[in-house]
Amino acid sequence: MTKHPANTLSLVADIGGTNTRVALVNGTTLLPETIRKYSNAGQPGLEPVLRRYIEEEGDVDCIGACVAVAGPVRDGVGTMTNLDWTIDKDTLRRATKAENVAILNDLQAQGHALGYVADDDITCVTEAQAAVEPSPNAVRLVIGVGTGFNAAPVFETHAGRFVAPSECGHANLPIRNEEELELCQFVENAHGFPAVEDVLSGRGLERVYLFLGTKAGDPREKSAADIMTSVGSGDDPRADETVQVFIKILGTVAGNLSLIQLPFGGVYLVGGVARAMTPYLERFGFTQAFRDKGRFAGFMQNFAVSVIEDDYAALTGCASHLHNLST
Repeated sequence: MTKHPANTLSLVADIGGTNTRVALVNGTTLLPETIRKYSNAGQPGLEPVLRRYIEEEGDVDCIGACVAVAGPVRDGVGTMTNLDWTIDKDTLRRATKAENVAILNDLQAQGHALGYVADDDITCVTEAQAAVEPSPNAVRLVIGVGTGFNAAPVFETHAGRFVAPSECGHANLPIRNEEELELCQFVENAHGFPAVEDVLSGRGLERVYLFLGTKAGDPREKSAADIMTSVGSGDDPRADETVQVFIKILGTVAGNLSLIQLPFGGVYLVGGVARAMTPYLERFGFTQAFRDKGRFAGFMQNFAVSVIEDDYAALTGCASHLHNLST
């Protein structure tokens, strides 16, 4: 007897630079007991990972397959930013034998998850102060802060939901003051180009810590995890300063993106680093930096900001996208 009914379930995968998480879904419902995580190290591509998963799930016969990749997707081909993998629909069909396949950017998948994430997994950072309730079709914006940085606007159209891809994490860092200019120059000297992702990411947090130490004549390195531990315990003032710099720049960038997209339906921060920062966002001035837009400071109160705590939202978003394609 097979483990799963044939031609009923779909396969979804969230492919990061380090690990790939794979699961089965029934329509838009994620089956938690089927979630598995695989290391990407030493793998030549996605196909052997998916073949292994299918075998471990009793040679499940999938009706659909959708993967979210941490990198740009163009014409159905995904290219990983921090991994030497290229993923196309033919590869996905061959690996899964699914009839319907799709490839999304990871932030597109997060956008497709909106509306399917439980309320308990959404933490409000700052509420909108607007007198008018946003319409059901109001634009929303997801901003991912994790191994990298990216954002994607979410549009509700007559033809269904459309989540526009972007690679805004590779745009220039914003500069508001002398310290941010020095940080920008520090990143540029080390990496050749001062991109948003070089600061607003896990590795970026480590760079800010090193920058502040170098500036103080005491250059020391510390991992992102240890920085956050020190902020929680209060045993390293430089860790506090690092997170404060990080959060203020995050607020500035999130505010800039909000002015570009006008997300009256809300801004949603996603990703491991965003979740780690949640307890400290207000303490270190996120809302003030987010709304610090001169004569548009009052206008910025139209945009509520929340953090999605669900670590599997991208998998749910893949399921939602597949479901919409079939209806």
